[in-house]
Amino acid sequence: MRFHLPALLFASFLSAPADAQVPCGGSFSGFVEGLKQEAIAQGHSRSTVDGFFASVRKDQKVLAADRRQGVFTLDFTTFARRLISKNRMDRGRANARKYAATFDRIERDFGVSPGVLLAFWAFETDYGAVQGDFNTANALVTLSHDCRRPELFRPQVMAAIDLYARGDFDPARTTGAWAGEIGMVQMLPKDILENGVDGDGDGHVSLKTSAPDALMSGAKMLQHLGWRPNEPWLQEVRVPAQMDWALAGLDTARPLSQWQAMGVEPRSGQWQAPGLKGKLILPQGRKGPAFIAYPNFDAYFEWNQSFTYVLTAAYFGTRLMGAPVFDAGNPDPALSTGQMKQLQQKLAARGHDVGKIDGILGSGTRAAVRAEQKRLGLPADAWPTADLLRKL
Repeated sequence: MRFHLPALLFASFLSAPADAQVPCGGSFSGFVEGLKQEAIAQGHSRSTVDGFFASVRKDQKVLAADRRQGVFTLDFTTFARRLISKNRMDRGRANARKYAATFDRIERDFGVSPGVLLAFWAFETDYGAVQGDFNTANALVTLSHDCRRPELFRPQVMAAIDLYARGDFDPARTTGAWAGEIGMVQMLPKDILENGVDGDGDGHVSLKTSAPDALMSGAKMLQHLGWRPNEPWLQEVRVPAQMDWALAGLDTARPLSQWQAMGVEPRSGQWQAPGLKGKLILPQGRKGPAFIAYPNFDAYFEWNQSFTYVLTAAYFGTRLMGAPVFDAGNPDPALSTGQMKQLQQKLAARGHDVGKIDGILGSGTRAAVRAEQKRLGLPADAWPTADLLRKL
């Protein structure tokens, strides 16, 4: 369930060696020959390289999928209610029981709660049912040849060859998402190489067919992305009628004692980790749902860059571990896409960096909204309203 290029690909770009940034475009067959020479230079035999590329073809459907990808505009409550169905809840609990031994190992070895991985498993592939039908080798080579972001995908081609050489990738039959992610929790070849775990003990890492392999690998990946063992990630809270709303957001972490002194309290039960700092998250402003995000919440953004997706996945993980349905509150209505574009234009005219005028409430637009709310003497909760639009 990706809504834009995965953060994992961006991280791969940042860590890619300089020699991975090679010419793209031109003859596809000539480009493939260049990939072959690079793979041979990295130590692969000619037979291995020829075997990998024997069936590789350019896939125009991959390019079409890449061009039409977009970020959704639904608010958190609407999005969460669409994704978190009774069926997904029931299947999640059933899978928790079915793979209890695997989840016990995961908690012991990586300190990741079952709910976290069950939520990713549900949202990424509907518990393995919808893993994508794009040929992975074709997708990676096509996107490497394309001149939009070749430096992101070429290292993934080399990683896929490594997987093929050890018997864990079939270039003719391995399928997945259009951007090259594979398996039940959708991991890229380079990440499989670095974090793949043989969870079922058969000698191979098979993320498409083995739930233990996929879950163990996903847990190790989260550890690699900074997951702190055996700590919580998200907790629903109640907020007071009045407080300094500008303190909310992803940029301000405070000890829970300070939040409590301001009137923030757990909606149910006690604080899960009184000694940790947390960030107050108000996805729909001060009148809507409210959460404290613990340090582990940051690891979610290394998996996916969409705020609403990340918050929904994190919340679903808590639900699967017994948390109640969140209180949706009574937030001011969300702006329409057209209104959001008008708002962004007005914010940009005032010198704020909101990025592209796209009608999407991204981090830049939220920051600009908060700044203008403070200037106008409005509650600075970063939730854009029709009243703010009128005042601007």
